[in-house]
Amino acid sequence: QLANLVVILPLPENVKEYLLDDGTLVVSGREDPPSHAQEGSDDAEEIQAPEFPEFTAKVQEAISSLGGSVFPKLNWSAPRDAYWIAMNSSLKCKALSDIFLLFKSSDFITRDLTQPFIHCTDDSPDPSLDYELVLRKWCELIPGAEFRCFVKENKLIGISQRDYTQYYDHISKQHEEICRSIQEFFKKHIQYKFLDEDFVFDVYRDSRGRTWLIDFNPFGEVTDSLLFTWEELTSGKNLKGDHDEGETTEQDCPVFRCTNSKVTVQPSPYLSYRLPKDFVDLSTGEDVHKLIDFLKLVRSNENNF
Repeated sequence: QLANLVVILPLPENVKEYLLDDGTLVVSGREDPPSHAQEGSDDAEEIQAPEFPEFTAKVQEAISSLGGSVFPKLNWSAPRDAYWIAMNSSLKCKALSDIFLLFKSSDFITRDLTQPFIHCTDDSPDPSLDYELVLRKWCELIPGAEFRCFVKENKLIGISQRDYTQYYDHISKQHEEICRSIQEFFKKHIQYKFLDEDFVFDVYRDSRGRTWLIDFNPFGEVTDSLLFTWEELTSGKNLKGDHDEGETTEQDCPVFRCTNSKVTVQPSPYLSYRLPKDFVDLSTGEDVHKLIDFLKLVRSNENNF
């Protein structure tokens, strides 16, 4: 089964510039465009959100044709790191303003717009890109039924539980059946039909055991490897050793990984995006200069008391 209905719209250059503009805090695309007053002046100057009437009309028409609610993304990434800022704490969007709020708050989207080839290793110059807004019909999916599949040289080498931070009893009990059905789906619908021989795809397995294609992703570090590491996936190391004794180890049999115990349950990997980047850098020690400045500030405050 193929994915839900999708509408793809070219992203105008002025919309791209708006998404990258740090100074524009007001959100465009609302029916009642808000305005903010600049401080420091008796004659307060109102900052109006830029409007894109033609693009807004196309997006709203697309949303209506998809049932009134959509899941948005750009060419590669969805704003999964910004779900917390939405009023519904979800990526479910009903208007262009909802999409803009998520996109302008997402590091993933900013990376797509500014450094889309940051993990590429060839020496060829970056090609020019035509950015697109991808709108997918919103569907309530059960996180425990989503799986990420890794393909190398047109062979399905690994399958990972998508929501790896949680334990799902049915996955542990049915992992052989799940692996077999995904492999059959891959051979029937995807293998040798995709433009590249190395890629990643996500699928959803419903309550009837049917497999649905959700999305494709690049085969590389820009894509989350979940319960694998990219060293394993690119080199093939440790993949064959995941099978239990007596279990088939055919060359084309993918390795299946899932969270097997409640003890290994982890917090969401997107929680850190709720904090200011300076806080994250301090807590992880990634920016030594910020840490030094912080310690100096603490010492200065202690001397004042």
